[in-house]
Amino acid sequence: MKINVVQNVLDANDRIAMDNRALFDKNRTYVVNLMSSPGAGKTTLVEKTIDALKDKYAISVIEGDIQDTCDADRIAVLGIPVVQINTGGACHIDGNMVRETLPSFDLDKIDLLIVENVGNLVCPAEFKIGENIKAMILSTPEGADKPAKYPLIFQESAAMIINKTDLIPYVDFDMERAKRDALVSNKDLAIFEVSCKTSSGLSDWFRWLEDKIEAYKKQNP
Repeated sequence: MKINVVQNVLDANDRIAMDNRALFDKNRTYVVNLMSSPGAGKTTLVEKTIDALKDKYAISVIEGDIQDTCDADRIAVLGIPVVQINTGGACHIDGNMVRETLPSFDLDKIDLLIVENVGNLVCPAEFKIGENIKAMILSTPEGADKPAKYPLIFQESAAMIINKTDLIPYVDFDMERAKRDALVSNKDLAIFEVSCKTSSGLSDWFRWLEDKIEAYKKQNP
């Protein structure tokens, strides 16, 4: 019975996510679902990405947290339209939560919508929201064993951003193991070694994301 209930929840969410996707496609809005553990650097990566791409693309953000608006406040300072979702205890954002935010946006004027999911390596990977891609951040202090322990989020993601590489001299992180185990789960996974603190490696991430947006726009003229 429990398995049936869970499957029903996921099926209902998938239907809502498909409706969201249709609306995004109608407005030519490219959507990134950004996931990671708490403290891995999602908000900082969002800030850096906005700064790099804002002159070329109109960007908006959905911030997901259990409570508080501290991350949304950081984005608002940049002059970017942002809506906060407080899940009240839920460990992920789902399709319906995203759908409820959409009236707050002028989608036909948004090129890139970044959804910063709740910090968690498990639940967010299971719930579609209508995104074009999922991307996830693995920070070096978390350890290189996470791709082996939590394979689903790596299977579902188009990109893995390994953040806080500036801390490698001070933490026990095996870069080759992390990449190898992640690629076992997803051989097509794009991997970026970055430091949001020093900006090292971020240009590769920006170019990759820009290529994704441009390819999407060509497919949806």
